[in-house]
Amino acid sequence: MANKGPSYGLSRQVQDKIDSKYDPELEQILVEWISRQCGAGVGKPEPGKQGFQAWLKDGCVLSELINSLFAGEKPVKKIQSSPMAFKQMEQISQFLNAAEKYGVTKTDMFQTVDLWEGKDLAAVQRTLSALGSLAVTKDEGTYKGDPNWFFKKAQENKRDFSDEQMKAGKNVIGLQMGSNKGASQEGMSYGRPRQIL
Repeated sequence: MANKGPSYGLSRQVQDKIDSKYDPELEQILVEWISRQCGAGVGKPEPGKQGFQAWLKDGCVLSELINSLFAGEKPVKKIQSSPMAFKQMEQISQFLNAAEKYGVTKTDMFQTVDLWEGKDLAAVQRTLSALGSLAVTKDEGTYKGDPNWFFKKAQENKRDFSDEQMKAGKNVIGLQMGSNKGASQEGMSYGRPRQIL
């Protein structure tokens, strides 16, 4: 974390809960995929959360990754490593914008500080998993890796019914609506009848 001391109390509990969501097995899959997707030029990080963060922190590996998924024009034009914090954060935000253009939903995105300050690396893993799933689902020929690493996203399965089928469906009473077959109040009595004196 950048220029922050240790946290205590509730802050510590919250950070521990966030840290517990980090998956070392998913880290290995993501590292393997990124290495295959981008080539040997990106290298591999040291195992562990800190190594993973340091590898992705400047945004260059992420930018290479998103560029490799686009067949035509590349979304991140300029990829350059810089020791300056704001340049690294800018590179990460370019990756996030390009990932959104590729189709990753906003809810699957991490915030720049999640990666740069190491606040929530599990969110970074979720974003990269969503990106991998999208690449497998799109099947444009740009994905390089094992398709079993990521799940395929559900795709639209549109159905066209004829007018006859639609009219027939209106006559069917679904079981969800309930049924009152043979139900009546006959024979039901609760307590004693009212006494009028």
